Amino acid sequence: MTKMPELFGTKVFNDSAMKKRLTPETYEALRRTIDEGKPLDASVADTVAQAMKNWAVENGATHYTHWFQPLTGVTAEKHESFLSPQPDGTAIMKFSGKALVKGESDASSFPSGGLRATFEARGYTVWDPTSFAFIKGTTLCIPTAFYSYSGEALDQKTPLLRSMKTLEEQAKRVLSLLGKNPRRVVPTTGAEQEYFLIDRESYYARRDLMYTGRTLFGAKPPKGQELDDHYYGMIRLRIENYMRELDNELWAMGVAAATEHNEVAPAQHELACIYNTSNVACDHNQLTMEIMRKVAKRNGLTCLFHEKPFEGVNGSGKHLNWSLAADGKNLLDPGRTPAENLIFLLFFSAVIKAVDDYQELLRISVASSSNDHRLGASEAPPSVVSIFVGDELDAVLRSIASGTRYNKKEYGFLGLGLDVLPTIPKDSTDRNRTSPFAFTGDKFEFRMPGASLAIAGANTVINTIVAESLRQFGDALEAAEDHEAAAAQLIKDTVTGHERIIFNGNGYSEEWHKEARRRGLAAFASSAEAIPHLLDEKNVKVFGIHGIYTEKELQSRCEVMLESYCKTVNIEAQTMLEMAKQEILPSALRWSSELADLISKKKAALPTISVRTEEDLLLKVTDLAETITAAVTELEKQVATGAAFPSGKEPCHAVFYRETVLPAMRNLRTAADKLEEITPKDLRPYPGYETILFRV
Repeated sequence: MTKMPELFGTKVFNDSAMKKRLTPETYEALRRTIDEGKPLDASVADTVAQAMKNWAVENGATHYTHWFQPLTGVTAEKHESFLSPQPDGTAIMKFSGKALVKGESDASSFPSGGLRATFEARGYTVWDPTSFAFIKGTTLCIPTAFYSYSGEALDQKTPLLRSMKTLEEQAKRVLSLLGKNPRRVVPTTGAEQEYFLIDRESYYARRDLMYTGRTLFGAKPPKGQELDDHYYGMIRLRIENYMRELDNELWAMGVAAATEHNEVAPAQHELACIYNTSNVACDHNQLTMEIMRKVAKRNGLTCLFHEKPFEGVNGSGKHLNWSLAADGKNLLDPGRTPAENLIFLLFFSAVIKAVDDYQELLRISVASSSNDHRLGASEAPPSVVSIFVGDELDAVLRSIASGTRYNKKEYGFLGLGLDVLPTIPKDSTDRNRTSPFAFTGDKFEFRMPGASLAIAGANTVINTIVAESLRQFGDALEAAEDHEAAAAQLIKDTVTGHERIIFNGNGYSEEWHKEARRRGLAAFASSAEAIPHLLDEKNVKVFGIHGIYTEKELQSRCEVMLESYCKTVNIEAQTMLEMAKQEILPSALRWSSELADLISKKKAALPTISVRTEEDLLLKVTDLAETITAAVTELEKQVATGAAFPSGKEPCHAVFYRETVLPAMRNLRTAADKLEEITPKDLRPYPGYETILFRV
């Protein structure tokens, strides 16, 4: 058995591999590109390509690919062989610096929101040396950005890298005015990935799971998560074997998978990775989801990332832990005396200001039709953005706002009443799982993202809006003679001016939603309402100031998101219609026929015998079948209306699906689920929740 330290990173062309295989001069040149953003000379690229190819071939690679993240939410790749035929009929393995640095793909076949027309096919991939290349199977994967012939970003990575650059610039600027001059400032990210594992046979037996990733029909079983017995429970052997195999694959590719456990719902689990720079963390999360699916398939399982695959039990999120590090030191670490930690309080205030000023952007960054099913339910924060800061920091902020001295509270130790157990210090604050944006000791946990989300978008938004706060802080500090006094005033002004965004209570309560409206916080119940606000003037302006998106690029993102919303709901509606007409109604008719035959046979055998039970059941089945038929007719009508919607009306189109098609789908599901509750198991057209959730 390979030991963990020996296994970790063996399939990554990481810093260790580069040191061994590159000359000192080439290595230093590449490190300057990675660490300082310096341009990479073509001759250096050739040397790196040769070393990378040799390393990859020695580790079993036969192909390479530019691995990129288009606006589909998943990754893309086109495999090219290293093979180069020679005139004498032999072949060599060849890989040039040009092939490493730049590739070409058909950009018209990816979502572009109007940036690319069908006949405008040219798109380019360009090497991102800040994220190490890795081997997946027999292919060398080179992380790349993806952009169009005219230079627009067509991917998730390019805006992310832009946001990291501007955040570093503004953070360094503020720190230098306070006498600190770090070499690097980088945002760090750790993603907690929730997911479901179900038996593959159940998956292929349900076309709703295959087409949409969630069950569009399904009666609630007698037992779900009511007993709280699955959360942190013993991991079943089959799932444990899956997790061990997954760990080994991820560790070999340099993904620091660290924490895994059963989640709240039956068949639900979670995986968390150790923090990394945001760019690498985003790449790793995309890779993690891909490998999770592959390993599940090898184990006779299917991995589901839909935010709400099963009605009535917890959905799945992806908690995004975000912080900021200067030369490896966490700027959001309050230390033992947060009230006296000027730099911490200033950067902490910058985040508070950013979240309040751009709360709509944070909501939009997690917008999708699937996440709408999850937000506000018992397993997810509400769709209204707020910040949880905890008891101690809340007291610190209040003292700053009032101009009074903060008197630190001694929290003491937890007394458990048992001498055999060690005494442990009591934390200065509890955690709040209902908060969308919670400070959890030395980082912020953004709890709104859904499990299927590509986290680069949310990271881009956080980086950008915090950079904007720091830009404004930097302007104020530069205009002041006493920078520390000005910083203290900025903290006070921020706390008093943005206190409405701070909420430490129960985000699920109706009282909070009333209070949030009173405070004037943005409240978008659905993504259809939220997404058009991406093009609000202040949002276009902030992205433009920091060079993250041009207005044209931002318009394209808005269009892609709205199109995705409409297409997703339409696919779900079409799937429901297909299942209802081809599976559910035929099943109901078979059963009603059997009941009618049974009634006839019993009466023929014994005319005086009671058939009341059979008649009542036949009446229920017939009534529900008629209700389903009427619901199918109504949904077909609304789907046809949606298909005929005029182009150029994407916001209205999305609202139509939200307000008209989804309610029609709900009516169909309600009737079908009632029928499922009384249908014998051998007559059901697909496996029910009790089979899917408890079979693994």
